[in-house]
Amino acid sequence: MKKFVTGVAAFGLAASIGSVASAETTLRAIGFIPKNHPVMAMARKWVDDVNAAVKGKLKINYVGGPEVITRYQQIDALKNGVIDIVFMVTADIQDKLPSTSAMTLSKCSPEQERKSGFYALMASELAKQNIMYVGRVQRGNFYQWINKDAKNLDDLKGLKMRTGSLFDKFMRAFGMVPVTINAPEVYTALERGVVDGFGWPVLGPRQRGWLKKVKYVIDIPFFGNSNMIAGVNMDKWKALPADVQKKVMDVTIGYEPQMTAYFNKLETEEWKKIGDTVKKIKFSPADNKKYIDTIYGVEWDAIAKRVSPEMLAKLKSTSCN
Repeated sequence: MKKFVTGVAAFGLAASIGSVASAETTLRAIGFIPKNHPVMAMARKWVDDVNAAVKGKLKINYVGGPEVITRYQQIDALKNGVIDIVFMVTADIQDKLPSTSAMTLSKCSPEQERKSGFYALMASELAKQNIMYVGRVQRGNFYQWINKDAKNLDDLKGLKMRTGSLFDKFMRAFGMVPVTINAPEVYTALERGVVDGFGWPVLGPRQRGWLKKVKYVIDIPFFGNSNMIAGVNMDKWKALPADVQKKVMDVTIGYEPQMTAYFNKLETEEWKKIGDTVKKIKFSPADNKKYIDTIYGVEWDAIAKRVSPEMLAKLKSTSCN
């Protein structure tokens, strides 16, 4: 009898342990670029922070990047629940949600966005695509790197610039010629004179060797908030217990200032490494203002053509513009 009771107790303990184990939800995450890319450093930290905070209840398994699901299929995979979390750039969904283009144009800090209503506005927009917007996971100022010692805005006219969809409109506004080239081909394009420069953040050009061919940078940063976010499939998010949802959001809110500080520090360190490899240039105060106003203005004009006047007003009023 004692053996039987002991056996029952052991069975009950095993069942209890199994029940606890089964209570942990696992969500699979991927990113739009490879997991080991430096840009994804704080996405990896976010995963670690969340896993530590909700251990035993939720585990995020960050499985990789476009080698798992190609970048331009990731949004649909997220919407449909094929994948649970995507570290995505909102440029990949702007055709369906033009309002999300304002993620790049926001001049607020992530903390300010949560207070101003911009975060809530973006969350409500992304929810239309069955995506729960959790928070930002990257930031970084963009610059234009050129092979000409430009003295004013007129000197930019005619420069052939390697572009991404983010740069096309303002490059044309300056009389530049956007040229679409994959990143691995940029060095050769610079070497052969196919392009005279490129738009890119601080991190990357030195490591890729591009600064051997481009000796000037327009020292007027733009689009500093970037547009990289953590998005969760809405159905999977709603299935999480309320206390787990709250803990994930609390962790994210505490993490965002750390993320901002991390990338700011990384930029400062990279400028030191670049040193006098390139010459930083600016224009007259009037041209400097026109430069930044044009970069943001053409993007706001593009959004204005695709959203209601009421939505445009909300986007601008909540994004510190």
